[in-house]
Amino acid sequence: CIAVGIEPGSPTPKACVISTTPSPPPRYETCGLKLERICTSVKAYSIQLDCVCVGSAVDRFLDSQTTHVDLIKVYGEDSHSRSVWVSRAATAREVCHMLVQTAHCSDQENWALLELHPTLGLERCLEDHEVVLEVQATWSLKGDTRFVFCKNYAKYEFFRKPMLFFPECMISDSADVSKGMTSSELIKNLLKSGTCPEIQGFLQVKESSRKAWKKVYFFLRRSGLYCSTKGSSKEPRHLQYVADLDDLNVYTVVNSRKLYGAPADFTFCIKPFRNPIRTQDLKILCAENEQIRTCWTSAFRLFKRRLTFLLLHTLFVSLCEQSKSEASLVAMDFSGKAGGRVIENPTEAQSAEREEGQAWRRREALRCSLPNVNSGARPSSIHKTQPWFHGGVSRKETQRLIEKQGLVDGMFLIRESQQHAQCFVLSLCYKLKTKHYLVIPCEDGGRKYFTMDDGLTLFIDLLQLVEFHQINKGILPVCLKHPCVCVAL
Repeated sequence: CIAVGIEPGSPTPKACVISTTPSPPPRYETCGLKLERICTSVKAYSIQLDCVCVGSAVDRFLDSQTTHVDLIKVYGEDSHSRSVWVSRAATAREVCHMLVQTAHCSDQENWALLELHPTLGLERCLEDHEVVLEVQATWSLKGDTRFVFCKNYAKYEFFRKPMLFFPECMISDSADVSKGMTSSELIKNLLKSGTCPEIQGFLQVKESSRKAWKKVYFFLRRSGLYCSTKGSSKEPRHLQYVADLDDLNVYTVVNSRKLYGAPADFTFCIKPFRNPIRTQDLKILCAENEQIRTCWTSAFRLFKRRLTFLLLHTLFVSLCEQSKSEASLVAMDFSGKAGGRVIENPTEAQSAEREEGQAWRRREALRCSLPNVNSGARPSSIHKTQPWFHGGVSRKETQRLIEKQGLVDGMFLIRESQQHAQCFVLSLCYKLKTKHYLVIPCEDGGRKYFTMDDGLTLFIDLLQLVEFHQINKGILPVCLKHPCVCVAL
């Protein structure tokens, strides 16, 4: 008998024994085997293996076949998981594409892999070019670290809105700024020539020796992260070296008040990426608001991988030119005989939008006044089939979901209200904050409707409400653009 995956000297479990005849070992056609055949053989062998030696048996079998594939487990946001065979050089983008095909996702863009450490409350989005198995190799075998497949609309949002991510007040008074360069121009310089602007500002840092937090002035340069030992002084004798950008990863911290006693929820941390995560290796930092935290975490990503982001920026620009953006939708006036004209005056465009909303209300009132209108043509529970409907999820969990998927303008979901019976809440992200709008049921002419503006605009169901606000802002600060979705794996 031959034991597969058993260390020398250890007892041989019966489930791990594969009987062979005394004849010579079989000849494996290594070079002729295809990947599918190897995976099928591995699965057949794995059935006979005990759970304690599955990993080593699979690794040894794959090595014997000289095929570089490994098995990883990926979780969805509903806590269900799926095991996936990937090559040892597979990148995060390739794995996401594979999962999109497997889960039959209708939208194939903006998906990402998160590296999640539940016990420590840490998470980060893997960059598209990162090798998944290399990331997994840095994990502790005893930890609860996992990959999570989810949406992330903000992965490259700083290409589109650099002013939102890099405010002028956080860019150092360097030679470029003294020339009158804007933050957008500084980001372009970073992507084109590798010139990094200096990011500066106050952050609260958790002292390792005690639970207290201390306010310190930090500087982020291409050479690394520094802090000042004397106020906001930039003199070399007052600068203390903190970390090397090439040797760290940056994570956002979830539930930081409870886990680390942080003074605010806008917390992130940096740690060496080659070692398993230990609490003593974490440098916990806390910002005053979400914009400041986003600026620091985005700057870490840009400074560390500026050459890769140069290629991504080129790809991003080409995709933006091919796709239809919000700027391609213009207000038009069709009241004349010339076939329509583009409204260029912003005030006139806003007036046209208000008139369209009023026309919507008149058409809806007329349609509902007709005697043959079939109110049951669309079921009242149709919203439950939509990806943007999240049932009875709490307000806190809603904010966590939207934060995890990117905090970009126009991201939204609809949920059941926990404070008002038979009501719903539209949760919308705008300027890095989540706003909540109550959707209440009402009656008009004996018919049931939904409204967000005290009955001024009526909708027969939540689906119609969403479709309307995807084109018209109404009372919202921005149109609905990106549904916050959770896909079951």
